Amino acid sequence: MPSYKKTIFLHFNLRNLCAISTLLIIALNTIVSPAMASDTEKSFFNTLTNRLIEDGFNAQWIKNLYKDEKVFFESKGVSAYFLYTEASLNYKKMTKRPWIHEAKGYMKKHKNTLSLAEKRYGVNARVITAIILVETKFGRYVGNRSILNTLSTMSVLTESAPREFLWNKLPAQRRFERIEYDKKADRKSAWAYNELKAFLIYTKKHQFDPLNIVGSYAGALGIAQFMPSNILTYGQDGNGDGKIDLFHDADSIFSIANYLKNFGWKPGINRKAAYKVVYQYNHSSYYVNTILEITDLLKA
Repeated sequence: MPSYKKTIFLHFNLRNLCAISTLLIIALNTIVSPAMASDTEKSFFNTLTNRLIEDGFNAQWIKNLYKDEKVFFESKGVSAYFLYTEASLNYKKMTKRPWIHEAKGYMKKHKNTLSLAEKRYGVNARVITAIILVETKFGRYVGNRSILNTLSTMSVLTESAPREFLWNKLPAQRRFERIEYDKKADRKSAWAYNELKAFLIYTKKHQFDPLNIVGSYAGALGIAQFMPSNILTYGQDGNGDGKIDLFHDADSIFSIANYLKNFGWKPGINRKAAYKVVYQYNHSSYYVNTILEITDLLKA
């Protein structure tokens, strides 16, 4: 081969080799980046795990828990929480005939449990049923977000890195002003940490795997949609199996009854007082009025 052709051929091959090398580097970066991002997000929980251990949780248990691959920074779910507006909810549809018919069927199916709860706590079976209908449609929609991930993610928003990370995940056209975001992050992170501790205490006490419990984007769980701190305070073992499991109807029915009783529900309660009690379950006039309307409809 003539020397000039060899030179051209060599330059051509070198250019191809450089191009191929560049493509390989890009490809490798593409493959590695998700893992790197995952490691970065996982590191958001480092301070949290130390804090939990300092607060008395078993060090090995906490470390093993947060090393599990099921644990991750729940940016999607918590983002929805920060963008939440009640206007998107349609409680009113629960007052329609098909739902009222199903609610009556639920009351018939769980007649003995509801009657026992009403006798023990003095809380009307109809209002218990109305709450279960609105909260989870009788247990069909209990949420699919990891409670551990949700509460852990909200808990670390006191720190600048995870807070900034979540802020950048929020859709720019729908997110709050930054000052409002920071205020809400401060408020919710303190609240979430207390709920996280309650959740870990609850799961340890009743021997549930915290990695496998799912719930709403706000951290509520079970048919009754209790926050963990409310389970510790008001949760009841309705079926007598020695555990409080709000994914079981009996435990949810008894727990709701106990909750309402503790906030002032009593036999023969008037409408104004009933409103105030149900408001403690959910601080929304729309919610409360719907619950009371369903309660009336179930009487017919």
